[in-house]
Amino acid sequence: MMNFSLEGKVALVTGASYGIGFAMAQALAEAGARIAFNCRSRKHLEQAQADYKNAGIDALGYICDVTDECAVRQMVADIEEKLGTIDILVNNAGIIKRIPMTEMSLSEFEEVVDIDLVAPFIVSKAVLPGMMKKRAGKIINICSMMSELGRETVSAYASAKGGLKMLTKNIASEYGGYNIQCNGIGPGYIATPQTAPLREPQADGTPHPFDTFITAKTPAARWGTPDDLKGPVVFLASEASNFVNGHILYVDGGILAYIGKQP
Repeated sequence: MMNFSLEGKVALVTGASYGIGFAMAQALAEAGARIAFNCRSRKHLEQAQADYKNAGIDALGYICDVTDECAVRQMVADIEEKLGTIDILVNNAGIIKRIPMTEMSLSEFEEVVDIDLVAPFIVSKAVLPGMMKKRAGKIINICSMMSELGRETVSAYASAKGGLKMLTKNIASEYGGYNIQCNGIGPGYIATPQTAPLREPQADGTPHPFDTFITAKTPAARWGTPDDLKGPVVFLASEASNFVNGHILYVDGGILAYIGKQP
């Protein structure tokens, strides 16, 4: 079990003020890592700091726009000064805009790509020199099932996550010789505040059609929870995964393996 220990490690989890980011940061902390995280508003930072404290985690929080390369470099430098070299990076920060492609503006498309794809490039670029010098490091990109599947209204998100899958493979290819492993996690449909509108009952009390669709398409017959991502992120952040590189671990309850029930 010592292979799964993160004692003495420093982990940066972007966008970890709530939801799956918070759950993954909590799991890394429970395995022994010291946690740094970022969010984009004072409100989210203050709430997250209270939540981490209530969970018994002494987390270092920042207000930082991960699409701003200068701000990211400053944040990484401050983390390294206060906690030490970043051993684990989880590129979790992301957004989705559910808009039909023909109705989506270029600026909306670019905003999703900037946060979901360009930002992981920026943050990874900032932490890689420290990992290369140490000749050890773990980068975990949150890729989504939409790196494999398309669906109505998510053209920007699917494009960004597909690109992130390939960025993951390229970081693994380019820096594997430094004993740096870069892998991805592809969550399925997870019950979070972001997906709450897709799970809310309709006015007449019947299930939301999308909720019914997802549970029918998932062999596990349920939505995932943030806790379902804790084991996978600890595995990919630990020495237990030292020969796993360029892999996307889909935590989706089996959706990608399932064609669906015969009508």
